[in-house]
Amino acid sequence: MGFEIISTGGTSGVLKKAGIKVTDVSDITEFPEIMDGRVKTLHPRIHGGILAVRDNPLHVKEAKKQAIKYIDIVVVNLYPFEKTIADKNATLEEAIENIDIGGPALVRAAAKNYRHVAVITDPNDYSLVIKELDNGDISLKTKESLAVKAFRRIADYDCAIDTYLSERLADEDILRLLFVDGETLRYGENWHQTAKFYKEPDVSGPSIANAKQLHGKALSYNNYVDAESALNITLEYKDKIAAAVVKHTNPCGFATGKTLIEALSRAWDGDPVSSFGSIICLTRKPDLSTVEFLKGRFVELIIAPGFDEGALLFLKNKSKDIRILELPMDNGEPLPNTYHYIAGGMLVQSRNRGLYEKWDIVTKTAFPEEKRRLALFAIAACKHTKSNAVVIAREYEKGCFQILAIGAGQPNRVDAIKKLAATKAVDNLKLLYELEKPDISEDEFIRNIMSECVMASDAFFPFDDSIVYSAENHIRYIVSPGGSIRDNEVIATADRLGVSLVFTGMRHFLH
Repeated sequence: MGFEIISTGGTSGVLKKAGIKVTDVSDITEFPEIMDGRVKTLHPRIHGGILAVRDNPLHVKEAKKQAIKYIDIVVVNLYPFEKTIADKNATLEEAIENIDIGGPALVRAAAKNYRHVAVITDPNDYSLVIKELDNGDISLKTKESLAVKAFRRIADYDCAIDTYLSERLADEDILRLLFVDGETLRYGENWHQTAKFYKEPDVSGPSIANAKQLHGKALSYNNYVDAESALNITLEYKDKIAAAVVKHTNPCGFATGKTLIEALSRAWDGDPVSSFGSIICLTRKPDLSTVEFLKGRFVELIIAPGFDEGALLFLKNKSKDIRILELPMDNGEPLPNTYHYIAGGMLVQSRNRGLYEKWDIVTKTAFPEEKRRLALFAIAACKHTKSNAVVIAREYEKGCFQILAIGAGQPNRVDAIKKLAATKAVDNLKLLYELEKPDISEDEFIRNIMSECVMASDAFFPFDDSIVYSAENHIRYIVSPGGSIRDNEVIATADRLGVSLVFTGMRHFLH
């Protein structure tokens, strides 16, 4: 395209070997590269050529006087500092030598003068620049975008250096986070609060931030929080046909099924009252018959890996406001950490992976192996329920599970069982009894089902009263992390009441 290429040593050698005409930087500066290449581009004839404002008469006059030629494009691939320190065996000296000095200076100079100079810091942008040059010149819009990207690259680069050297030289642990594409939301958790949503760049795993909205109002603050909760619990069974119904971050219902409509209807039945205004997440693409289940039922948002054409049309016609999100659940790596901001500080922890560490049947009454899959389902649901939490789950047909009731967010575990989960389970079974009208008494119907359920607790039982209240409601199978100083008392009470108890060794608090 008729450009004169000026290059430093290493790149110059590569280009010359490829038969491309190159002018060495030292020919422009009339000064050799020195100190193992540490000093080469820091010179007025280089930086003057980049920083000169072309329509400033003084700049033009001084450039001409000093024989400074304008530089129109600056391309820099910084020394690979991040890659160097990613190697745990890298020495401090190796890291120091991979701190680029001239490169960031060139980038900053070019980005500062973006109206006249295009700066490229990402090889993915080469084709864009070439395409525009083919059409005449690089547009101002592209130059502006490249400049922002360049300053961001330098900021990220300096952050990596700061974080590394703070640890190695100052014995200080630094956390720097980057979030982009800030979007103002209608309001926060409540009407009087303002809110924004920022995306974390380069996240490839299943994330609400990566979901494609197909229909409905813009997502609210609460929508984002609830949608993530719905997604998290559903991902536990992403390889199965499953549905989650979430309200205020707690699962009103969660179920697997042989068909998606079966899973959805069973999940909804976990708490039909609370499901009003809920968020639904499905592991499979729904068809028309699946979403027709929602006729006459109000939901805020529905998430699925995709939607059949008929299903999407039904949902759009159902409500102009219902938010419809398309989100593949089998791509990318899950993020390693979670972050929670408190006033004046940030809490960081690894994500809660797994369901149990051990499977110790600690009571005289055996825990049947055929109940284990149901127990794992109960644990998965409990893991995503606010603490203190208990979940009562049932196998409504062979290989298909559903939440019967939850006790969430209580200051003590007894209330979670006695006043919430057990009571709700009985209420749900009374409704089921009226629907099925079996040829047995209501009490016998409830007892038969409750005695085959599994109850999961997110943490240990500090006293044996939880076992007592569970047994009073015909619960015979319980899974808990164990670890209380009164475990022996809890086990003894379970033995006395004929309850089978498994200790898993993994706690699942969720605050």
